[in-house]
Amino acid sequence: MQDDRSAIINIVNLYAVAVDARRYDLFAQVFSDDIQCDFGGGAAFTNRDALESAFAAIHAVFDSTQHLTSGHVISLNGDRANCLSYVVGRFRRRLEDGEGFFESAGWYDDFLVRTPVGWRIRERASRMVSTSGDLRVMQVMPGVDTNYELFSLFNEADKGSVRFFSLPPAPGS
Repeated sequence: MQDDRSAIINIVNLYAVAVDARRYDLFAQVFSDDIQCDFGGGAAFTNRDALESAFAAIHAVFDSTQHLTSGHVISLNGDRANCLSYVVGRFRRRLEDGEGFFESAGWYDDFLVRTPVGWRIRERASRMVSTSGDLRVMQVMPGVDTNYELFSLFNEADKGSVRFFSLPPAPGS
């Protein structure tokens, strides 16, 4: 049996595998039904079915994607947890003048709850620190602004915008 920290890291990493393999049915093992996900630029979702449907449409245009999560830091408090992790996303697709590549780096700020079937992400905020490559690669999402706003973790933490810092750990964790 996995300990809580390992299970939470596995959930965060399973999200990346689900997206890159286009296996959005795996989101049922990652997210609760009643999610609050904010990926920035207007890409926000309030239920898992909508997230699955939107991600299937959005990612269909890419020839490949790769999401790398690392640096997981977890704060546990009973049946609630926060996980802050770093992410690098790579996106490749054919453009009218050749192959395009785009990369972003940032973090996921996840709030998780323990359910009868295991840990699930209930809230996610995804923020970017940097981008590089051809921005046209990402111009595929109707209603989503690809003039990305970039954030620094320390500024967002100072403003109280990072949930990870709001849930105190349980005694002895």
